Amino acid sequence: MRLKPVLTALAALCFALPAAAQSAYPNKPIKFIVPFAAGSATDTVARVVGNKLGNDLGQTVVVENAAGANGVIAAQKVAQATPDGYTLLISTNTTHAANQSMLKKLPYDPVKDFETVSMLGTIPMALVVHPSLPVSSVKDLVAYAKANPNKLSFGSGSSSSRISVEMLKTMTGIDILHVPYKSNPQAVTDLIGGNLSLMIADVSTTLPNAAAGKLKALAVSTTKPSPVAPGLPTIAESVPGYELTAWFAAWLPAKTDAAIADKLQAAIAKAIADKEVREKLMAAGIEPVSSSRKELAAFQASETEKWAKVVKAAGIEPE
Repeated sequence: MRLKPVLTALAALCFALPAAAQSAYPNKPIKFIVPFAAGSATDTVARVVGNKLGNDLGQTVVVENAAGANGVIAAQKVAQATPDGYTLLISTNTTHAANQSMLKKLPYDPVKDFETVSMLGTIPMALVVHPSLPVSSVKDLVAYAKANPNKLSFGSGSSSSRISVEMLKTMTGIDILHVPYKSNPQAVTDLIGGNLSLMIADVSTTLPNAAAGKLKALAVSTTKPSPVAPGLPTIAESVPGYELTAWFAAWLPAKTDAAIADKLQAAIAKAIADKEVREKLMAAGIEPVSSSRKELAAFQASETEKWAKVVKAAGIEPE
């Protein structure tokens, strides 16, 4: 007769344990896995948001850069991580919208292997060239490329960076050799060194070097002039219909407890709304944007369709 109360108490304890674990979250450092090198725009987002998030949650946020393979290395690492809320992927449209069309096979599923958390921001891209290139506008560049076939090269360390130039090639009929890199900062270094002719990459990576006179900025990739790139025209002014914008978001491994994912979403939204965080991101050329988990899922789905069309229009064959 006394067995039933004991079993009832044990059952109640079993239900209480997960709840207690969730309420205690986080009780150790959180890791942000970034698919691109230090100095990249994604790395900047991770460190700025991570610092505020860690302060608010009372735990250290450690940023780990796992660059290479168009973000595949980092994405796969998070997809295979323990779904306990302590490992997040801070990534972009490269791993979660473009790679499905850019690569023949992916060792991870961008939807099934992850839980959405929140959008983090968007960023325009800038077309920059080596200062020795005798051009001062997009029209000049197109004319020079046509007059000098097979002489220009561009580097890219992300899908956005590559596709942005491939689109320009397709829409203008010019030919530029592609040189792949693990991350955009590496490509920028080679561009500054004169090993490349040009590239299109996020403004936080390109414009500081242009301001320092190491590169020459020609235009931005958005449909309208960007407040984070004052004075620069758009590529679309010379190439009607051209537009490409990169974005950032956070994901957890699939099967992470919904209560933990919701807690992280709320904490990230709070961090994104912080005045100091917004100022730091805007200074880096990044427009802060947060979202609900469902909004990110819907946005990711629409972006995947968009990038499939962009890749097809650019004539890129999956690798």
